[in-house]
Amino acid sequence: MRRLRIANLVLAAVLTAEALMIVLIGATLAIPITAQWADGPPGTALGPSETLFDLPVRWCVAAFLLMAALDHLLVASPRIVRWYERNLGRGINYARWIEYSFSASLMVVLIATFAGITDLRALVAIAGVNAAMILFGLVMERTNSDRERLDWQPFWFGCIAGAVPWIVIGISLVGAEVDGDVPGFVWGIFVSLFLFFNSFAVNMWLQYRGVGPWRRYVFGEWGYLVLSLTAKSALAWQIYSGALAS
Repeated sequence: MRRLRIANLVLAAVLTAEALMIVLIGATLAIPITAQWADGPPGTALGPSETLFDLPVRWCVAAFLLMAALDHLLVASPRIVRWYERNLGRGINYARWIEYSFSASLMVVLIATFAGITDLRALVAIAGVNAAMILFGLVMERTNSDRERLDWQPFWFGCIAGAVPWIVIGISLVGAEVDGDVPGFVWGIFVSLFLFFNSFAVNMWLQYRGVGPWRRYVFGEWGYLVLSLTAKSALAWQIYSGALAS
């Protein structure tokens, strides 16, 4: 537990440093968020697309990095660390799932905008479905805390919910590729983050199957720490190198 606390402090520092670097060296790229409204009875064509606001990319990247940094800092703080450690002993980490529901959903929204999905309603739906997927992870842990017979329904429901944003983003990328040319870094973001997001599910599956060292819940917690750092860093620097730097 002492090493885990140190690791959380280190991750908080690393993620904060990355956020500051992105803000300080990143350009002012912003993606217009649009909407089309009904312009008549059902079945008629929608009105013209209008820009509602511009989404500042570097600040969004900094935001999901700082969300994770705050989570790691809080669970290592003197007043919260005991609660965190008690929950780990029960096979639950509330803080992780709360943070993921915000940070991972923002990450998916950013990926969607880079794939050409800029409609506000679509982005809200993508964020909501992704948050539901994350919260199914919390339900999985709560449902199976101190139980001998596992209930896998929350896990599989979470997998179904989690697949939806990636299917929508994939359709958008394929359509854009047919009509034009999708930048290579966008495909790189899609493939790498898709693999990272699925690695979280694999980590949970190994935990609850009790495979090798994953029999200890804390080992799986180390897996989540590593995956969280690498997934967020990978997205941040792929966005910077592919879009902000240019």
